[in-house]
Parts: sequence; structure tokens; C-alpha cells
Amino acid sequence: MAPHTDVEARAVDTAARLRAAGLRVTDSRRAVVDALIERPHASADELFAVVARTLPATSLQSVYNALGDFVDAGLARRIEPAGRPGLFELRVDDNHHHLICSRCGAVEDVDCVVGEAPCLTPSDAHGYAVQVAEVTFWGVCPACAQAAPGDGEPAVAGLARF
Repeated sequence: MAPHTDVEARAVDTAARLRAAGLRVTDSRRAVVDALIERPHASADELFAVVARTLPATSLQSVYNALGDFVDAGLARRIEPAGRPGLFELRVDDNHHHLICSRCGAVEDVDCVVGEAPCLTPSDAHGYAVQVAEVTFWGVCPACAQAAPGDGEPAVAGLARF
């Protein structure tokens, strides 16, 4: 029987994603996947705040456990921008990079021009068989540039001035 509402359809899609990754479907895992759909590039703390709205009895540790399982299963990707906690996303099936605002911390996906991984070749691979290159572009997003033109001070803790 087909789902009757968008909420039911999303629940079926979320369960299918989990099963396709070889993971058991639980309310907590469903809630974390739904939170990632709602908030791509979110930290575990941000995702916990979203999950807690629908599952108030959940714990931050439960969210961390689910995210770890998702990354291990290839369902989610963890990115670690300098000066920020790890961020998680569901977009894992392509070779893309990220633009990060050095003032507000906004994160945007940017498609790789080359397409296939690795899209960059190191000057010396030191014998490694390079599989992936993660590229992070840092700059000032349009909203921050318009709000404070010419202010070069980054608002994200730990970032050096460009």
C-alpha cells in the first residue's frame, strides 16, 4: 500500500535509506536522518536539538552513535572545517567540495569541476594510493559581505584572517 501523506512517504524513504546502508531502522536513527535532511552540514549538537523536538527522551550520545553508524555505513559524510566542530551531511554519492563563510560559518556544497575522485593530485604522494581529495574553500558569503563590507575579521573562532 502506498503512503498517504508526505510524512508517511518520508518515513518510508528514511527507512529505505537505513536498510540500504545495512542499518537497523530505529526511531532514533530515523529522527537523525530526518534532521540531516532538514539541516545538511549540521553538527551533532545542532542535530540533537532538531531530534529532541520529536524524540524528547533521546540523548546526545544516541545522536553521536547514530552519526558514527551512518558514517561507517557510508550513509553520511563527516566534514571537519578548521575552527568548527565536525559537520555531517547525507550527500555522499558524488565527489563534491564545500564553501565555508569565514564570518558566519555558513556551508554550501560546490560540485567538483573534474568530477571523479581524486580531483587533485598531490605534488608528492609519498607512496600513497590517493583515493579522495577534500577541498574546502573559505571566503565571505554574500549576506556577510553585504552586512559588513570591508570587515576582514572572521567571526568563526580559530580562523586566521585571510
